[in-house]
Amino acid sequence: MKNSIPALAIALSAAAPLAYGQQASGDLSPTQAQGRQLLARSCGVCHLQPSMGAKTYGPPLGRTTAAGNDEAMRIIIANGTERMPAFNYYLKPAEIDAIIAYVRTLPAPAAVASNETKGASE
Repeated sequence: MKNSIPALAIALSAAAPLAYGQQASGDLSPTQAQGRQLLARSCGVCHLQPSMGAKTYGPPLGRTTAAGNDEAMRIIIANGTERMPAFNYYLKPAEIDAIIAYVRTLPAPAAVASNETKGASE
């Protein structure tokens, strides 16, 4: 039993990126791989699902985030928003660029119906 717990932990940690729909590290450039690590460390608590089917605090990220505009995404990451902290003192500009490069490799997030969307269309 004691040996099966570490084996399970290793198997789950290896499968975690696949559960989030992220690409394998071998398919990424060095910059994108760095961005993947930074996203998991700095952004994952809000933008990555802790488990399948769980909701996230922040919106899911993908190639269409910030309407696909890298400069807009750079500004949002650096300066934050009402619900998101600013990372301009925590992340270097090259690290922000790496996160953006990685996010652009992710599929577009699925559209989610919300009360905000319904209210805006009425």
